[in-house]
Amino acid sequence: MKYHFTLTLLILAAVVCCCMPALGADKYLGGTPEITAYLTGVNEFSPGQDATITVVIQNSGTNVAEFIDQSTLTRDDLPTTAKLVTAGLSSGGAPINITTDPQNLGDLQSPGITPASFTAKITSDATLGEYTIPLTVQYKYLSNSLANQPTSEIIQDQYTPVTVTIPITIKIKPVVQIDVLNADAPDLVVGMEGYVNLTIKNIGYEDGKQATVTIIRHGDSAVIPTDDNVYIGDFPRDGIVTCLYKVAVSSDAQQQSYPIDVDVTYTNAEGDTVTSAIDTVGVPVENKLSFVVVSPPTVVTQGSTSVITVVYQNTGSVTAHQAQARLSAVDPLSSSDTNAYLGDIPPGGNVTAQYAITAAGGAEPGIYALDTEVRYRDVLDNSQISDTFKADVQVVPRPATSALVQLLEIVAVVAVLLGVAGYYMFVMRKKQ
Repeated sequence: MKYHFTLTLLILAAVVCCCMPALGADKYLGGTPEITAYLTGVNEFSPGQDATITVVIQNSGTNVAEFIDQSTLTRDDLPTTAKLVTAGLSSGGAPINITTDPQNLGDLQSPGITPASFTAKITSDATLGEYTIPLTVQYKYLSNSLANQPTSEIIQDQYTPVTVTIPITIKIKPVVQIDVLNADAPDLVVGMEGYVNLTIKNIGYEDGKQATVTIIRHGDSAVIPTDDNVYIGDFPRDGIVTCLYKVAVSSDAQQQSYPIDVDVTYTNAEGDTVTSAIDTVGVPVENKLSFVVVSPPTVVTQGSTSVITVVYQNTGSVTAHQAQARLSAVDPLSSSDTNAYLGDIPPGGNVTAQYAITAAGGAEPGIYALDTEVRYRDVLDNSQISDTFKADVQVVPRPATSALVQLLEIVAVVAVLLGVAGYYMFVMRKKQ
């Protein structure tokens, strides 16, 4: 009997040893990540504003039960850990453009938080109010039960993917928002100064006080402000103002519209000085003022002086004020009268100038292109000068009859001189 009892104890001990696990482990029953999010920092934005929206993502998941079990192996992940978290923000129909792609935030244990920032642009036509934009959070978590997994050297984990959409609320606050209705610049041409007259409306929801409208050069635009701000005082909602500015146009510009930026600095209802979003508008620029000669070549005879007539035309789009023309004579032509006053020349207008031109006796017959130019004053009374252009003068041979007449004139003069001399000699001899 004693032998049989001892054998039974040994068998039971062997069975117990065979059932001992290789390693003890914590075991969790139930529980998943609990993901929420909230906005931190600024949540009020203005139309046209560049914004940074920062959200905090929080995991507050809890385990239902935790106990020690000697029948399972230890795992690194907990069921409440959100694995490989990504977060993306979208407009959801709100007047906002999100420019940041979804962000990878890594693992988020519980309890735990992690921030995510997104850059955005509030549209310039955004209206006052609250808007909900969706934050999409994706992750996965350990979902298999450790309680039912037998002792093993290999653990096959099972993860469940989850997508959560969380509403985030932003506000569009009342501001002065401008709309440039018209930009009029009738006298603005390449290489000159002129005026730009802007008509501006407050389409925002704020009444601006002590407002100043400012124009700003847009990048490397050819339109450059020289007087850049106009004080307008009160600028109520739906109010319209006109502002006149002096600008210059670079000499390498072309006939087209060039942008300028416009904003308004004002005092808001809280007494703060703020600046509106920029509105960009095109300003039309015309070609540089130019002139042409529209009269036919004038004629000058060899060895003579003639008063020639030159007709100038303004081919530009603005008036040339107090214009003066200059003609440059070249050999074998000469002139002691090279300037002519033309007065005001409207666009498309013609004016006549006269010059006294002398052709040398040995001048070759033909057409000579003489340089001419026009100096004038612009709308701001600045002196301007046109590019050089041509006026044609035709030299013609002296007529043969003209040479005979000149010879007879010389003979007659000689005869007169001889007659006078003979008379003088006759008188002197008679006296003697």
